[in-house]
Amino acid sequence: MAGTLTFYTNPMSRGQIARWAIEESGAPYETVLLDYASTMKQEPYLSINPMGKVPAIVHDGHVVTECAAICAYLADVFPDAGLAPLPGERADYYRWLFFGAGPLEQAITNRSMGFAPTDQQGRMAGYGNYDLAVDVLEKAVSTHPYIAGERFTAADVYIGSQVGWGLAFGTLPKRVAFEDYLGRLTSREAYIRAKAIDAALIAEAQAPA
Repeated sequence: MAGTLTFYTNPMSRGQIARWAIEESGAPYETVLLDYASTMKQEPYLSINPMGKVPAIVHDGHVVTECAAICAYLADVFPDAGLAPLPGERADYYRWLFFGAGPLEQAITNRSMGFAPTDQQGRMAGYGNYDLAVDVLEKAVSTHPYIAGERFTAADVYIGSQVGWGLAFGTLPKRVAFEDYLGRLTSREAYIRAKAIDAALIAEAQAPA
């Protein structure tokens, strides 16, 4: 599907996930850079995402926020990129995409903030506890070469980003399964392009005035 695609981001954010997904899709796009303390928290951006968070995309007037949703949306509207699941991949694709955006994200965030649920609280929490969520993720990335099977999909952009950040910042333990899975992803041309773009933007922002 052709059309205008605008990408709102800050290079030091989850926007790196969306940029990778956009680069994988092959779609031409315009980037709008936002600052945490100002433009991200005021109009006109709040009309796009009232949460005042990035990333967000606007495609032909339609707004999509939340990284997992952006990955899935791009896979659907740019089918020639082959990012959407084939019929036999759909179960694992949706299962692990939403696992990453829900239980895994919650488990990592809560642990980073110093909260560990008691056994009773674990019955209420969708992730149970951090160790359980990590063990389930390890099994998921070990079952097939990619999260939905033998082929790379948009779900790998999201789960792969979670694994990459987790290993880089210590929010996930260094396990062979995680390192092997990530290694299959980081050699992709779209990943390398996306990282280079954001690295250059970060360097520019941090350069002395």
